[in-house]
Amino acid sequence: MITTHPELLTIRDYIRYATSCFNEASLYFGHGTDNAWDEAVALTFHTLHLPHHIHPAVLDAHITKDEQTKLIHLIDQRVTKRIPIAYLTHEAWFAGLAFYVDERVLIPRSPLAELIENHFQPWLVSTEVENLLDLCTGSACIAIACAKAFPQTTVDASDISLDALSVAKINILRHGVENQIQLIESDLFASLPQKKYDIIISNPPYVCAEEMDTLPPEYLHEPQLGLSAGTDGLDFAIRILKNAPTFLKPNGILIVEVGNSEEALSARFPTIPFTWVEFERGGGGVFILTAEQLRTQQALFNL
Repeated sequence: MITTHPELLTIRDYIRYATSCFNEASLYFGHGTDNAWDEAVALTFHTLHLPHHIHPAVLDAHITKDEQTKLIHLIDQRVTKRIPIAYLTHEAWFAGLAFYVDERVLIPRSPLAELIENHFQPWLVSTEVENLLDLCTGSACIAIACAKAFPQTTVDASDISLDALSVAKINILRHGVENQIQLIESDLFASLPQKKYDIIISNPPYVCAEEMDTLPPEYLHEPQLGLSAGTDGLDFAIRILKNAPTFLKPNGILIVEVGNSEEALSARFPTIPFTWVEFERGGGGVFILTAEQLRTQQALFNL
C-alpha cells in the first residue's frame, strides 16, 4: 500500500524527494531526460497538470492529499519497476509536439526531430515535398512532425506492428492530420503502394545482439520488435538501402537512423558516400543518401 509522507508538503518537496529516490536507485535516464532532477520535474509537473515553465514561487505551493498519493505511486513505480516516465504519464515530446505513448511503441527520442524542424536543409533539393514515407512509424511522431513541417505533403506511415499503428492513429487524430497521413501495415516496403517519394525517412530497429543483452531495465519495457536488429544491428538498414531506390523520385533523399550501428554500417559498405548528420542538440547515427547515390551503389546491397 502506498502511503504519503506528512513532512512532504510542497511541489519543491516532492521534486527533491523524487530526485533523491531516483539517484538512490541508480535509475537509467535515456527516454527524454538525462538526470534525476529533470526526470523528477517532468514527472511532478505532468502529474500536477502544470506547464513546463512556471514562476519559481509556485514551487512552494502545497500539494493536496490526492496529488500526493498519485505522485508517491508514480515515484514508486519508476523506482521499483524501472518503468520509464513516458509510460507512466503516457506522454512524450518530439519536435516540440506532445505524443501519447504506451508500451506498444518505443518512446520518441530521435535526433531526427532537429532535421525535421530544419526542413531537411540543406539536403532537400526542393522545398516542395509532395510525398513522404515514414518507415517503422511507431507512435507516428516522425510522420506527424513531418506533416506539420510540410502541410501540403502527403505522408505514408508504415509499421509491421498493428499495436503500434493503433497508437499512431491516436496521435494522428490528436494532432488533426488524419487527412494528410495514411497508415499502412507493412514489413518495410513489402505492402506499400507502388509510388515514388521525395523523402523516405526511417528510425528502424538498429540495436545489435550484444547491445540487446546489456540494455538497462528501462529499455526492457519497450517492444523488442522495435529495437532488435540482428547480430550487427544492420538487418533493417540493409533491407532499406536495397529497396529504397525503387520508391524514391530521381531527386529524392533517404534518411535513416542507425544509432550505435553507424560504425558497423560504414565498415560493411566502405565505398558508399554516407553523409552522417551532425546535430546541434546532440545525438548521431543518422545518414543521408540521395536517390542517385543509392542507384549507383545498388549492386553492393545485393551481395
